[in-house]
Amino acid sequence: MRSSLGRDRVSERRACRVLRQSRSTQRRQPHVPQDEPRLVREMVQLAERYGYRRVTELLRRRGWKVNHKRTERLWRRAGLKVPQKQPKRRRLWFNDRSCVRLRPAYRDHVWSYDFVHDRTHDGRAFRMLNLIDEYTRECLAIDVSRRMTSESVLERLSDLFVRRGVPDHIRSDNGPEFAAIRVREWLGRVGVTTLFIEPGSPWENGYIESFNGKLRDELLNREIFDTLLEAKVLTERWRRDYNTVRPHSPLGYRPPAPTTRLFTHESFSTVSKPVEIDKSKDETTT
Repeated sequence: MRSSLGRDRVSERRACRVLRQSRSTQRRQPHVPQDEPRLVREMVQLAERYGYRRVTELLRRRGWKVNHKRTERLWRRAGLKVPQKQPKRRRLWFNDRSCVRLRPAYRDHVWSYDFVHDRTHDGRAFRMLNLIDEYTRECLAIDVSRRMTSESVLERLSDLFVRRGVPDHIRSDNGPEFAAIRVREWLGRVGVTTLFIEPGSPWENGYIESFNGKLRDELLNREIFDTLLEAKVLTERWRRDYNTVRPHSPLGYRPPAPTTRLFTHESFSTVSKPVEIDKSKDETTT
């Protein structure tokens, strides 16, 4: 206002009073922390894969004392994409034991599996068999092959049942590899209840569909696979990162199966007190 009307005609006091703005805003110098440029650089590197809330959790693990509000402010200033808030959605389960309504209640309660299709750089197609635990969100396996049948499904399930245990239920669509008589009979013998969704209703298998979307966004849409072996190696690397490093919002931004214990600054500030030994007691007492 003073620049347009003339500084000699309008004073700063009057301009602030008309605009209802505090005069301190015209004199306060913005304070930029010295470590902010380095923080922004690390944030931009992580922003290639995640949103600002997951980036905030990853920055905290690297030692930064930052909350999601500061990350979002720097996120907008850097011109990064801020995900829009999604509308609330009602859950699809009730108290009955139907396929869609059965809610996972504990580890190995409900597993889900599905196929994802992609192509190598030479145009040849391959398939990926994804299998997750709905309760822990852990990806149990991702098998990559040019061709997969019900035999491939049985081989993967038998290996997981031996190494991890047998789940109570397993949820899938009505694909021929999952609905094969041999697969259903084998699962029935080991005590696993099969849950098939309605044909043409992938939203009823929301856990695995959400996982497939993350796999495609974070890996398949970013990598060019020259060979099938390269696809297997990169997929397994991504699966381990998904289970041990990637923050998951339903789990409080913690990974499903972390390999190391996560410490906070409160953990290091706690000093253990020395234990006093009562010498009057019998020394032979253990």
